[in-house]
Amino acid sequence: MAVLNKIRQRSVFLIVIIALALFSFVLADLIRNGGAISQKSQNTIATINGNDIDRTAFAQKVEAASRSFGTNGSSIQAVNYVWNQEVREVLFDEQFEELGIQVGEDEVNILVQESLANNPTFQNEAGVFDKAKLQEYVANVKATSPEAYQQWLDYEASVSKGAKEEAYLNMIKAGVGATLSEGELAYKMENDKVDIKYVQLPYSSIPDTEVTVSDAEIEAYIEKYPKRYKADASRSLRYVVFEEKPSEEDEAELKEEITALLNDRAEFNSATNTTDSIKGLRNTENVEEFINENSALKYSDRFSFKNNVSSAIADDVFESNVGDVFGPYKDGEYYKVSKIVAKETMPDSTKASHILISWKGLNTAGTTERTKEEAKKLADSILAVVKSDKDKFATLATEYSADSSNKDKGGDLGYFTPGTMVKPFNDFSFNNGKGEIGVVETAFGYHIVSIEDQTEAKTAVKLATLARKIESSEKTMNTIFTETTKFQKEAKDSDFSEAAKAKNLTVRPVNKIKELEENIPGLGAQRSVVQWAFNEDTNVGDIKRFDVPAGYIVVQLTASTEKGLMSAADASMTVKPILLKDKKAELLKNKISGTTLDAIASSQGQTVKTASALNMTTPTISGAGTEPRVVGAAFALAEGKVSNPIQGNNGVYVIEVVKKTPAIKLDTYKSYANQTSKTQVNAVNSRVFNALKDAADIEDKRANFY
Repeated sequence: MAVLNKIRQRSVFLIVIIALALFSFVLADLIRNGGAISQKSQNTIATINGNDIDRTAFAQKVEAASRSFGTNGSSIQAVNYVWNQEVREVLFDEQFEELGIQVGEDEVNILVQESLANNPTFQNEAGVFDKAKLQEYVANVKATSPEAYQQWLDYEASVSKGAKEEAYLNMIKAGVGATLSEGELAYKMENDKVDIKYVQLPYSSIPDTEVTVSDAEIEAYIEKYPKRYKADASRSLRYVVFEEKPSEEDEAELKEEITALLNDRAEFNSATNTTDSIKGLRNTENVEEFINENSALKYSDRFSFKNNVSSAIADDVFESNVGDVFGPYKDGEYYKVSKIVAKETMPDSTKASHILISWKGLNTAGTTERTKEEAKKLADSILAVVKSDKDKFATLATEYSADSSNKDKGGDLGYFTPGTMVKPFNDFSFNNGKGEIGVVETAFGYHIVSIEDQTEAKTAVKLATLARKIESSEKTMNTIFTETTKFQKEAKDSDFSEAAKAKNLTVRPVNKIKELEENIPGLGAQRSVVQWAFNEDTNVGDIKRFDVPAGYIVVQLTASTEKGLMSAADASMTVKPILLKDKKAELLKNKISGTTLDAIASSQGQTVKTASALNMTTPTISGAGTEPRVVGAAFALAEGKVSNPIQGNNGVYVIEVVKKTPAIKLDTYKSYANQTSKTQVNAVNSRVFNALKDAADIEDKRANFY
C-alpha cells in the first residue's frame, strides 16, 4: 500500500517523464527522417531543378515499363528506363516554358493522323486514311472505356511533347553549322600531307622499376583534373555460397523410390477393406496413364531415333526388344526409368505438302461459314482432283488452303521429324510412303496431305519414361541451413576468410558496386544484397545471410566509398600510367644529345625511320602508332628543320620534315562544310540532353525505394 501511495503522490511527475520520453522519441524520428517535412520526402523519389517527382506516379510508370519489358527485363532496368524518361521530360519542359514553345491542337491532330495513316483500323475500303473512322474510334472509347480513353489522351500528349521537342531541337540545329572556312580546314586536315624522318625513344626502353609514382602525386593529379575522376558512392563485398544440393543419401532414396515403381506392389484399400495389386511399369497395360500419374514429366507419344535417346541407355535400348525396361539412370536433373513401348523402322524425316480445309467453329477457321460436312465434301473433292493430276496441288493450295503460312508456297511444309506435327498428321506422314496422298482430320480441320519425299529409314523407338526430379530432402535443407548459420556466427566471431578456409569454402569478392546496381557476379540479380550494403545502418565488417535460388549466401561488407573524387588507390590504374609516361619522357629527353637525327639515333641505339603522307585527320605513323602530337608538330615545322623532343603516346620523338604537300585548292569547300555541318547537327540531340542534365540540380532518391 505504501508503494501505491507513493505512486499516487508522484503521478504528475510520472506523467511528465512519460510525455518527455514520447516527445524525445518523436523528435528523434523527425530528425532521422528529415524533420517535419519527412512525409513529403517519403512521397518524392527525386527532385529535378526544384520539380518533385511523385513516388506513386513513378511506381506506376515503372510497373507499366516492366510489363512492356516482359521476362527480358529486370525491375531495376525498368526503374532506370522510367528515370531517364522523367529527367528528359522535366528538363525539356523547362526549356519549352522558358522559350514559349507551344504546339496547337490542329498541329497535334495532323501529326496523329500522319502517324496512324497506315493503321487498317482507320482506313476506308480503298485503304486510305479516314478521319471519320478515327473520330468514331475516339468517341467510342470515350463512351465505353475510361482506361482506353486515358491511354488515347496519353498518346495525344506524347505526340504533342514530341512535336515540341522536335521544334526545340530544330531551333538549335538551325544555329549549328560550318562556314566555308571550316569546310576548307576540314579539307586541308584530310588532304594536306607531310613526309618525315624520325627517331623514336620508346617508353618501354626504361623499366617501370626505375620510375616511382607516389600516392601523393596521384592525388595531386586527381585534384588537378577533378572532372575526370569523379566517383559515385560504391560498396565492396565478399561472399560464400552454401548450395542447396541433394545429398548422396537423397539420390539413393530417390533411386530406391523410382525402382519400386517398376514392379507390382500390394496396397491396402481402406474403402473396400481389401488389399489391391497395383501393377508397376513393367506390367501395366496403360503406360500413358501410369506415366502421367507417377512421373514428373508427362508421357510423350512419339518415336525417337538413337540420337534423341539419353546416352545413358541409347546403346542398350536399340539392341533390346519391346517391353524391356531400363534404369534407374541419371539424365540431367532427373532420375528415370524407361520401357520400350514400340519399335519401328521409319524415315527420320519426311517432306510433305498440305491443303487445309477449315470449317466454322474452329480456332483457325477465319471468316469461313463452311460447315464441317461441307469441309469434308470439299476435301474429298480436292483429293480426287490431285490424285488424278498432282500438278494441280499447288494451285488448289493457293486457292483453298486456310494455312496462310504456306498456301502461297503450294502448301509446302518442308522436311519435319517424327512428333513435330499433330498425331494424325504425323502418323499419316510416317506410316505411308513417298507419293501417297490422303485426307487427315485434326483439330485444325481436314488436311489433304501429299508426301513429297522421305529420308532413309532407320530404327526408332517409343519409350515410356518415368522421371523424378533430383531434389534436396527436408533433412538435407535443414542441414545446409544449420551449416550456413554456424558459419555466419563463426565469421562474425573470427575472420571471414579464415572461417571460410576452415570449411573449404570459396570466398568471392565483389568490388565497387554502385547504389542502383542489382547484379552480383556469380549470382545474377540480387538487389536486396545491394540495398543492404548501402543501408545507413550497415557498417564495414557487417555480415548477413541471404536466400538465393541456389541456397544461401553469407555476405560481408568489406569497403564503403562515398560520392566524390576517386581515392589514389582507385584511380591508380588510370593515373599511374600517365604519370609514369611523363616521368619517363623527362628522362628520355634528358638523354638526347646531338643535333641531327643520325647523331641522336646513334647515341641512343635507335634507327632513323621514315613516314610518308601523314595527315591530321588520321595521325598514324607507320611503325609507331597513333601520334597526334607528333603529326601536329610536323605540320608546324619547316621543311629540313629538326624538332625539339616531342612527348608522344608511345615514346619521345625527334622529327625532321622531309616534304610538305599542300592539298590542291578547290573552287569551293561547300561539300566539306556541309559534311562538317551534318556531323555537328547529328550530334545535337544527344549533346543537348547531356548538357541540360549536366547543368541540372538533381537529387536522386531512387535507391531509397528500389
